[in-house]
Amino acid sequence: GLGGTGSYVLDLVAKTPAKEVHLFDNDAFLTHNAFRSPGAASLDDLRTEPSKVVYLAERYGVLHTGIVPHETLISPDNLTSLDGLSFVFLCLDDGAAKVPIIKHLEDNSTPFIDTGLGVSRTEGKLLGVLRVTTSTPELRSHVHEKGRIPLTQTGDDEYTTNIQIAELNALNATLAVIRWK
Repeated sequence: GLGGTGSYVLDLVAKTPAKEVHLFDNDAFLTHNAFRSPGAASLDDLRTEPSKVVYLAERYGVLHTGIVPHETLISPDNLTSLDGLSFVFLCLDDGAAKVPIIKHLEDNSTPFIDTGLGVSRTEGKLLGVLRVTTSTPELRSHVHEKGRIPLTQTGDDEYTTNIQIAELNALNATLAVIRWK
């Protein structure tokens, strides 16, 4: 996904010699996305409500060849779109949607990193929690035995209220990309 964390993952990975970077998302790039993403979108860009993957592929295409946009979410119907990828970053908040993706990646010995972010309000203050979970063919037991990746729909938190916390998205992506490197 190319929400807050995913767009920062793209920003960092696009600055590496990765041969290809595949982008998967089916949402439009709207104002709240612009506030959670690196760079600055113009008002004219936002008024056209472009696809996230097309908009970001065009922006990062000037920096990196091999940006491949896919205007779709990964689902049980198109899991084979992940076949042949050497590494995958999972940047989506729907835990239940991750279940078939993780199974497919594990069945195909594809290493991946899952990211997570939560924000809660306590005594008028915001508390942020970040999670970066790496799963490789050599080490996957912690994902299932220790429940390191939430695989159900999580409860409401302040992040779902459209709070703008680009710094937490950027930090989460930075931790994930450092782990990848």
